[in-house]
Amino acid sequence: MCGIAGVWFRDGGNQEVCLSALARMCKVLGHRGPDGQGLYVQGGGRRTLAFGEDIGSHLEEGRGRIGLAHRRLSIIDLSTGAQPLHNEDRSVWIVFNGEIYNYGDLRVQLEARGHRFTTRSDTETIVHLYEDEGEECVHRLNGMFAFAIWDERRERLLLVRDRFGIKPLFYTWDGRCLLFGSEIKAILEALPEREIDLDALHDYLSLNYVPGPSTIYRAVRKLEPGWLLTGDQNGVRLARYWDLPSRSGSTRGRVRTEEAAEELLDRLRRAVAGQMVSDVPLGVLLSGGLDSSTLVALMSEVSGRPVRTFSIGFDEASYNELPAARLVASRFGTDHSELVVRPDVRDLLPTLVRSFDEPFADSSAIPTYYVSRLARSSVTVALGGDGGDEVFAGYHTYAATKLAGAYRWLPSPLRRWIIAPLARRLPTSESKVSFDYKAKRFVEGAELPPERAHFSWKVIFDESAKQRLYRPGRRERSHDSFGVFGQYFAQRRAEAPLDRMQYVDLKVYLPDDILTKVDRMSMANSLEVRVPLLDHEVVEFVMSLPPSLRMSGFAKKYVLKQAMRTLLPASVVGGRKRGFNVPVGRWIRQELRDMVGDYLSPTALRRQGYFDPDAVGEVLRRHDNRQADYSRNLWVLLMFAMWHERQSR
Repeated sequence: MCGIAGVWFRDGGNQEVCLSALARMCKVLGHRGPDGQGLYVQGGGRRTLAFGEDIGSHLEEGRGRIGLAHRRLSIIDLSTGAQPLHNEDRSVWIVFNGEIYNYGDLRVQLEARGHRFTTRSDTETIVHLYEDEGEECVHRLNGMFAFAIWDERRERLLLVRDRFGIKPLFYTWDGRCLLFGSEIKAILEALPEREIDLDALHDYLSLNYVPGPSTIYRAVRKLEPGWLLTGDQNGVRLARYWDLPSRSGSTRGRVRTEEAAEELLDRLRRAVAGQMVSDVPLGVLLSGGLDSSTLVALMSEVSGRPVRTFSIGFDEASYNELPAARLVASRFGTDHSELVVRPDVRDLLPTLVRSFDEPFADSSAIPTYYVSRLARSSVTVALGGDGGDEVFAGYHTYAATKLAGAYRWLPSPLRRWIIAPLARRLPTSESKVSFDYKAKRFVEGAELPPERAHFSWKVIFDESAKQRLYRPGRRERSHDSFGVFGQYFAQRRAEAPLDRMQYVDLKVYLPDDILTKVDRMSMANSLEVRVPLLDHEVVEFVMSLPPSLRMSGFAKKYVLKQAMRTLLPASVVGGRKRGFNVPVGRWIRQELRDMVGDYLSPTALRRQGYFDPDAVGEVLRRHDNRQADYSRNLWVLLMFAMWHERQSR
């Protein structure tokens, strides 16, 4: 895993890339690639290339219209895989972040066509494939990737991000200069304009992350998953090269459960085996849930030695998943490491804020950070089960949509005057995804249309709550954040309800929350995390199946459970959904009480200029008095306040 950055000027003129500025962009990505660095600058008939400690000697001479920077975490081809990397005649250059799992097969084909390789790296495969096929080469790649290619002959820049957004890529374009980087911090090294996007803030308050293609900065954008960007003398063009095929257009007929489970298992075996290729130690992040346990089972089939597994737990019983992880580790005889985390969350939060570069309030980033740190003490690469809930229909919201349909058959007076008030009066619990939390959220959304209900069950601050939250003068600036989901629901209007919900989650929640969290927290520890459940051939197959094979009745992940029922313990296959959660509610009342009070004080809020101190104070008061569980709301506000203070320095 690596970090990339770059600068490109559409018109040469007096505008030139300065190697020293490019070096600064590269330096702030050091955590993504501690094993090496390389810079390339070209323009005006000259080319400068520098690696490692040699960079300093070229800082003054390196100028041109295009600059590429790379930080390396060595995984494959440890000795000769340094980047930027080029083709035979040095006319095509690349900086690459990710892994191409089918690079071996592609290399054989390319060598048969006459291409000459100088390294054993997967990166060089992309360069030669681009020579033959141009930007169409992306369709041949199986992997996770974000890369930039500079074509010297055509004077064309190509940026590409993988199908699901496993690897990040940000950019800004002002009509003459394009900056890009694996993280926003690299762009900010060369970006003078840092205006906050108030629409992005509005969406963040609802979702606890900023949905793409926006970022919290008006000038900076995310390159969306499955999209590419080309820059040449005509300007910049964005194009989507991949989307999840529509099931309504599938030629697949009726499929028996046994046949679907058998084919799924075969595809999963190939995906897991392909992603175990590495020249450095490799393990798996094990929660004890179905997704990560599936990886352990399939890795154990092909590994010549015990699989290394890593798990963390907490003192609070409802948040501790270690017993389930131990069961799986024992079943497969893994080399198991575990850690009971007693986090000093006050000290950790600044690291989180620094890692994400924009407000991000998914508190499961904390255990993700700790399990990544535990794994990195022994391995450089780990497989993770992320994506399983989106692909196999594992979220409670999918079942809730079905339940809501039945709920609405009850007489309206019974629902509105008896059941809903009773649910709202349930005492607030601090247990992990407690019954009272689920019941209260369910009755709030069950009266809505299915699309709106799916959105409402994910929302932190709804539209009316945000209007109360804003300080006077900002309340008129708003839009309905449902539009983030609504655009994708509209694209699959003819699909079944489950297909539509999964499509939305694969397009929004997966890349902008789940995969963002995993990338930043693993990279903060210089650990590469691979996600076999997001192999695009696996995903395309699963999503081509009838919805009843993904969720049978209220049984979530049905086809995956059928595929794994003979390989995993029954308690894992039939167990409840697990996840990385932390006791935020208790932290806000206890360990973080002073910090929350400082960052959300009337003085601090007035200094920030976005929120009404009285409205925030009311949320705090009601949470402290246990009148409601506002832990997620307060976490969203705290993460924004900490980010705002940091970026304002």
